[in-house]
Amino acid sequence: MRAYSLIAPAKINLHLEILGDRPDGYHELAMVMQSISLSDRVEVRANATERLQVHCNHTQVPQDSTNLAYRAAELMTIEFPEAFQRYGGVKISLDKQIPVAAGLAGGSANAAAVLVGIDLLWKLGLTQSELQELGAKIGSDVPFCLSGGTAIATGRGDKISPLPDLEDIHVVLAKYRNLAVSTAWAYQTYRQQFGHNYPSDTNTLEDRAKRVHSGPLIQAIAQHDAAKIGQLMHNDLEKVVLPAHNLVSELKTALLACNPLGTMMSGSGPTVFALAKSKTHAEAIQAQIKQMLPDPQLDTWTAQFCPQGIQVS
Repeated sequence: MRAYSLIAPAKINLHLEILGDRPDGYHELAMVMQSISLSDRVEVRANATERLQVHCNHTQVPQDSTNLAYRAAELMTIEFPEAFQRYGGVKISLDKQIPVAAGLAGGSANAAAVLVGIDLLWKLGLTQSELQELGAKIGSDVPFCLSGGTAIATGRGDKISPLPDLEDIHVVLAKYRNLAVSTAWAYQTYRQQFGHNYPSDTNTLEDRAKRVHSGPLIQAIAQHDAAKIGQLMHNDLEKVVLPAHNLVSELKTALLACNPLGTMMSGSGPTVFALAKSKTHAEAIQAQIKQMLPDPQLDTWTAQFCPQGIQVS
């Protein structure tokens, strides 16, 4: 086969805790990540040239070397030059359904799909851990996007520990199309405001990271208790993003008024999501939020938790 079509799910954070600074300049994080059914479709096709090409149906997505999908393909040519010489370049087609710059790891999911697609196309036979090691060179969310499901992510977000799958939980997502929040700004601002509380020794960082593994949220996940999960969700970045972006703060307040199981900003935002008891409950929340906030710039979606990352379709 000279082409592969892959499904690349979005992710939300059920927990995002900033533990402190790392020697490499990144933050030490403890997160609980969850794949959702809102997905992009990524086609990776041999193009009979030595070129790498990216095409996307979304005007805001770059189609050059700044695109994470392009960078994933470029990394594969560097890591596996003999396979590149034998099989040639690829054309990557992105059918975007995940909103752009939304805190849902859409770009990272696309990059993960490209790694899987080229692995198959070039018959490399890489293991998931080998793909994740490559993915970490592209971005912190890429390793999780490869395996997906429900997982704890530590380090800078690239160290993945699987958790029991959560499948039958529904979610409503809402994002203002005309609003973006810089991830770099969010983390830098958090450091400026709260960095004085960071521990100075690595042992304390490691202990705090281990605590997440045995925390109440992990117990709720093990018990598949959606209501408890909704109550226990936490995102440190809300402390800086919500005060700086009234629209995100108002959106979270409005979603809370719709009686979800819980609501939170995903990643560095600006997407806010709400957990629901059922598909019917999710659709009711979606209808209610549209009525409460009748802004043409506000996009909403319903989805459900899914137990896997990149899949060949």
